[in-house]
Amino acid sequence: MRIDVVTLFPDLVDHAARFGVTGRALQRGFWELHLWNPRDYAMDAHRTVDDRPYGGGPGMVMLGEPLTQAIAAARAAQRAAGYAPRTVYLSPAGPAITHARVAAWAAQAQTTGLVLLAGRYEGIDERLLAREVDEEASVGDFVVSGGELPALMLIDAIVRQWPGVLNDAQSAAQDSFVDGLLDCPHYTRPELDRGDKVPDVLLSGDHAAIRRWRLKQALGRTWERRPDLLEHRALSGEEQALLAEYRRERREAEQQ
Repeated sequence: MRIDVVTLFPDLVDHAARFGVTGRALQRGFWELHLWNPRDYAMDAHRTVDDRPYGGGPGMVMLGEPLTQAIAAARAAQRAAGYAPRTVYLSPAGPAITHARVAAWAAQAQTTGLVLLAGRYEGIDERLLAREVDEEASVGDFVVSGGELPALMLIDAIVRQWPGVLNDAQSAAQDSFVDGLLDCPHYTRPELDRGDKVPDVLLSGDHAAIRRWRLKQALGRTWERRPDLLEHRALSGEEQALLAEYRRERREAEQQ
């Protein structure tokens, strides 16, 4: 799996990507990271990559030509390595990154390389986006100072889906959003923590009961915190019963 990032701050991306899951996977050869700085393709001695926006207004806009050259170099390198490049612009105007999109990118990773475009300033000349970008992606309905952190978030989300990256393959399979639900609560030692006890069912050794409890908690958490997810998910008969049970228990706890 190969990911190229076009960024004005390659050191930021390179440094952050070498920690944790992505860093270990990089060391073990599960994926490759390559970085391209538009300043290296600037047209003047000052390595200028931005200019004032037409029509006036605050801030600066990234120039199209240095980015065009950087993207072209990244794509050429990907093709030479045997990948079909796909350019993704990290932008708050793009559709939200969902687990389904991450899973699709991860599933294509053997043949399709990602070129992630991290913008800065007020944005990027729209003509470049129309010519060079295959799709846009947003990490949420908020704005950050550049696309580097969103790119790193996307990289982490994709890399952890690749077989063998995580020590336990079930870790990714049981993440939030994998089956359209939030994850259930988790507990570890000690059994009693400042007066709060681990739920008895998790100490029972009854795997069927534990599975049922975890599913009920996942359904309940999703209903409480992200009800929009349930609107797009068809619940099985068991899931409907467990959610009804969760809601009943919540009502009873509130009345006490």
